Amino acid sequence: MSHNFALIGAAGFIAPRHMKAIKETGNHLVAALDKNDSVGIIDSYFPEADFFTEFERFDRYIEKLRRASSDRIIHYISIASPNYLHDAHIRFALRVGADAICEKPLVLNAWNLDALQELEQEFGKRVFSVLQLRLHPAIMALKKKIETDPTPHTYEIDLTYITGRGRWYFYSWKGDEDKSGGIVTNIGVHFFDMLIWIFGNVRKNVVHLRGSDRAAGYLELEKARVRWFLSLKCDDIPSAVRMAGKRTYRSIRIDGQELEFTEGFSDLHTAIYRDILDGRGFGIVDSYKAIETVHKIRDMDVLPSHGHKHPYLASGDTDNPRQ
Repeated sequence: MSHNFALIGAAGFIAPRHMKAIKETGNHLVAALDKNDSVGIIDSYFPEADFFTEFERFDRYIEKLRRASSDRIIHYISIASPNYLHDAHIRFALRVGADAICEKPLVLNAWNLDALQELEQEFGKRVFSVLQLRLHPAIMALKKKIETDPTPHTYEIDLTYITGRGRWYFYSWKGDEDKSGGIVTNIGVHFFDMLIWIFGNVRKNVVHLRGSDRAAGYLELEKARVRWFLSLKCDDIPSAVRMAGKRTYRSIRIDGQELEFTEGFSDLHTAIYRDILDGRGFGIVDSYKAIETVHKIRDMDVLPSHGHKHPYLASGDTDNPRQ
């Protein structure tokens, strides 16, 4: 059985991955919404989809389909809008009788998840989160290894994620902490989710550096001590990686060994969709701990000299982290 989808946030960076996932799972995109009309990518997947730039008209159209009980009734609404709008768009999906598939983070504040759970029960629909790293083969293998380790111990982890962004970033909603949740939420939440999923709940949370383009700190989990560093500055990317023409650097070192997971990202949204359509998927409860963690990081005091520092901060010069 194929399903009908609507997409909110069709002009965004991540939207094509949702279109591709809908197509590759044998389903249909009936309608899309975005206030920006640079959405020609739709032609590559669903040229017959209706498109709206005004939420009010999109709302009326989706409601019309629901009441008409036509073969175009919407079963799922995929949400790839700015972070601060996720909560409202999830609520809309549930009200019109659709399950929601939402990009991370589901919401910016953990307490908003409780209200969404109540709405799930009220409308009899589900909210799914795109926690795609949980389906990455290397990450799944790591989780199995940790669970079956015959000599469990506290793992030492260094997480480094640097993705170069130009000036445009800080003029967009992503550069507004009230709308994106800041760098830790916007580019880091899926890594924190992955680490908590594998190594257990947070026992200690320390922030060493927090700015608009960089953040760093220390997490103590049940089975691991994590030193983390996030950056939007190309200058922070190791020189060898920069010289290769790359603007993104991901590294997770566990007890001194690099976890290789640079490949395999392009198909993870399709894997998430298949998981949901097969009756599984990651829901509200799965999202809670990571959202709670990044929310605390956003608000807690910065303690530059407290706890275990990431190697990039070891020099004490936060303007030029050691590489």
